[in-house]
Amino acid sequence: MKEKFGIRQFIIYLLVILLTLSCLIPLMNVIALSISSSQAAAANKVGLWPVELTFAAYEKIVGDAQFWRSFGISVFRVFVALALNLILIVTLAYPLSKSKKVFFSRKFFMNLMIFAMLFNGGMIPTYLVVKNLGLINSVWSLILPGAVPIGSVILVMNFFRGIPKSLEESALLDGANAWDILLKIYIPISLPSLATVSLFSIVGSWNDFFSGLVYMTDIKNYPLMTYIQSLSVNIAAALQNASGLSTEQLQSLLSVSNRNLNAAKIVVAIIPLLVIYPFLQKYFVQGIVVGAVKE
Repeated sequence: MKEKFGIRQFIIYLLVILLTLSCLIPLMNVIALSISSSQAAAANKVGLWPVELTFAAYEKIVGDAQFWRSFGISVFRVFVALALNLILIVTLAYPLSKSKKVFFSRKFFMNLMIFAMLFNGGMIPTYLVVKNLGLINSVWSLILPGAVPIGSVILVMNFFRGIPKSLEESALLDGANAWDILLKIYIPISLPSLATVSLFSIVGSWNDFFSGLVYMTDIKNYPLMTYIQSLSVNIAAALQNASGLSTEQLQSLLSVSNRNLNAAKIVVAIIPLLVIYPFLQKYFVQGIVVGAVKE
C-alpha cells in the first residue's frame, strides 16, 4: 500500500529542490560568465544565460603550451598519488584492523597515527623537510607529503573490522597466508570504502593549488590548479604596450577580463571531477556509512 503524499513529503521534496537549486544556480551563473563578453561581465548583465557569447576566456587558458604541460603534471600527480595512497592505506589498515591478540603493538601505532593527524608538523617544517630531500621543483613534492591520509586509513580500517572473521578463519584452514587473505578476500569486499578514499585522493590532488605555490619556484613545474590560479589579465599594463598591435589583436586583448577568466578557471577545474564522480557515486555513501562506525 502506497503512503499518501502529505505535508511531510511535500516539505522534504521542497527542501531537496531548494538545495539542488542552491547548487545549480551558482554553477550556471559561473558557466554563463565564462562564455560572456568582458563588457557584459563587468556591467553585471550576466545571469543564468551568457551575454554576447564568446569563448575568449577558454582560448586564453588552453591556447598556450604551459596549460597542457601543467595539465599533464596534474594528471600524473593524480594517478601516482592515488596508487600510492591506496597501497599505503590498505597495508596500514589491514594490520590495524586486527585485535591486540593478533597485533600486539596495535594501540601504539593507532595512537601515533591519531597524534600525527591532530598535531602535524606545520607548513615551515614540512617545507624544510621537502627542501632537504631535494624535492623542490619536483612533482614528488606534491605527492609524498600527503602519501598517508590518516583519515582514509581509519575509514578503511573500520570497514575491514566489519568483515566477518569466519571468512579469514576459513581461508587460513585452506592454507592461505596473510597476503592471500588481504588480496583475495578483504580488498574485493572493501570496494565501496576503497572507492570512497579514492575519490578523496583524486579530488584532493586535483584541486590542490597551494602546494604548487610553496614547492615550485619555476612556473613550468606548476600543476594545473596552481597555473590557472596564477593567470590574470592586466588590461591597463597591456594597453600601454599596445601601440604596435593591430585592431584585431586589440579586440582580442579586450575580450577577456579577470571576471570571466576566473569563471573559466572554475569550469576547467571542475570538469574532470564531474566526469569521474558518477562512476564512484554508487560506492560513496555505502563506503562512508559502513566505514564510519564499528559496532
